[in-house]
Amino acid sequence: MQLSDIAGADNLVRLFFDRADTLGNTPFLTAKRDGTWQSISWKEAAKQVALLAEALRKMGLDEGDRVVLVSENRPEWCIADLAIMAAGCITTPAYITNTERDHVHILSDSGARAVIVSSAKLAKPLLPAVTKTALVEHVIGMETVPTAQSGSYACHQWSDLLEGDATAARALVDQRIARIKRSDTACIIYTSGTGGAPRGVLQHHGAILSNMSGAATLLDKDFRAWNHRFLSFLPLSHSYEHTAGQGLPIGLGSEIWYAEGLDKLAANIEEASPTLMVVVPRLFEVLRTKIIKQIHKQGKVANVLLEQAIKLEERRAAGKKRPGDRLLDLVLEKSLRPKIRAKFGGRMNALISGGAPLNPDVGNFFQALGLIMLQGYGQTESGPVISCNHPSAGIKLDTVGPPLAGVEVKIAEDGEILVRGELVMHGYWRNPAETARALQDGWLHTGDIGHFDDGGRIKITDRKKDMIVNDKGDNIAPQKVEGMLTLQPEIGQAMVAGEQRPYIVGLIVPDQEWAMEWAAAHGAARDLATLKDNPDFRQAIRAAIDRVNQDISVTEKVRQFVFADAPFSIENEQMTPSLKIRRHKIREQYAERMDALYRN
Repeated sequence: MQLSDIAGADNLVRLFFDRADTLGNTPFLTAKRDGTWQSISWKEAAKQVALLAEALRKMGLDEGDRVVLVSENRPEWCIADLAIMAAGCITTPAYITNTERDHVHILSDSGARAVIVSSAKLAKPLLPAVTKTALVEHVIGMETVPTAQSGSYACHQWSDLLEGDATAARALVDQRIARIKRSDTACIIYTSGTGGAPRGVLQHHGAILSNMSGAATLLDKDFRAWNHRFLSFLPLSHSYEHTAGQGLPIGLGSEIWYAEGLDKLAANIEEASPTLMVVVPRLFEVLRTKIIKQIHKQGKVANVLLEQAIKLEERRAAGKKRPGDRLLDLVLEKSLRPKIRAKFGGRMNALISGGAPLNPDVGNFFQALGLIMLQGYGQTESGPVISCNHPSAGIKLDTVGPPLAGVEVKIAEDGEILVRGELVMHGYWRNPAETARALQDGWLHTGDIGHFDDGGRIKITDRKKDMIVNDKGDNIAPQKVEGMLTLQPEIGQAMVAGEQRPYIVGLIVPDQEWAMEWAAAHGAARDLATLKDNPDFRQAIRAAIDRVNQDISVTEKVRQFVFADAPFSIENEQMTPSLKIRRHKIREQYAERMDALYRN
């Protein structure tokens, strides 16, 4: 296998079958079934892809038809995705957290003729949307799904579609995929909607392949390119996981293991022993908090080692090493760091952060503990990866690294980051107005503000549309302030506001675990709703905010705050499935309360 195979591939499914033919019976997709990890080989996966692709064609699906895919991360997700493309159709993933209304939007907008759903639980909000839109002709269940009153569409069982002559199916698939070009649409990925209704991004085969090639080239510079094991956790319906957590492993001929969920992620990491893992910053923040609490319970020596490790990394990042740092580094390599690496499976080459900005302090924390952090940057409209940190370019975690090979980036006069190359989408599905706004003169207008540092790395300051402009015309980047707030042990989540106002105010979600510990120590009610009215509890949160205010400019300081009624979550639609806050949704609920802070 060669890295050039990725760059030169005609389409994603041709590359997959070529890898499968080479790797044969070696493990490809692994998931826990009945309490044990069970694998599907490359050969078996290729057989199932071919059979499912031909089953879709026998249903009457044709080139360009959209097939909506609703499933948690599991081997069948990958097989379904590849089979849809092998049938000449277009994969249209949907989040498992979607409501009936969300499904109605995607089904109607995409005009899907078929849906594949994993379980009865996920079918519950999906099937009413299928009935309402009256567009879908076929529903395929990976497991048994309800079929009552399904006269408007035909129901199919996954296992039934994997029967037949695999050799004949493969021959038909090979003929068909020989006609698929890099410029053909592979999938329509709907944005997670931080600012309104999701738009369908047209990602072509070449966009994803160019991303895979750039990422593979980057990995090969500092790590080996082959024999990796990925642990898939982020939603595959998100372009970041779709490309970096599924497409890249296919290109590298790597194994993909599927985590069971957030509640079992820590155990799954230790069990799977991955070499690479794609993660969003919010998860790193949660893991950082847990590790700090675990080390604090281990006594004085462990806490001193942690403190020294962080200081050593700060000096390394600033290029200010001291005499004795090499000895300290050796001590940490023999004591603290092996224990932390063991919690990450013991074989981790790198943790790759993307999907949202990573606070440099969080990244430096993991680097200090001996784990390599690679912060990437991109968006669905760019395949999605635009740039990424890597050791040979000099990792600076206040940047998102240099652009990938084949990616052209320039900074507009107003500071907006513009991108050009094969990775750029062909547009938004059935949305020419938004396409014209995003794509101008061949350049993708990202909506992000940033600049290049002296090492050619991109440094992002904020989202153009999220930038707060106060009543004096000063620009404030909310994500920076929010990131610093959530690093305080007292604060779980935060959103700041201050558009056309004299100062910044904050909406605070206290950290649940810290709040309960505070309540126990102060003899207060162990109930957040009650604690929020406790003056001493409020003062403790105020002290945390004041610590942040000491390290930021006058215009960025949070002068007043209120408590949120509940944590921001996917379920209350205040976070996206990739764990970014949805500002417009939060403002809808709390605008009156936050506006009142300016009248006090």
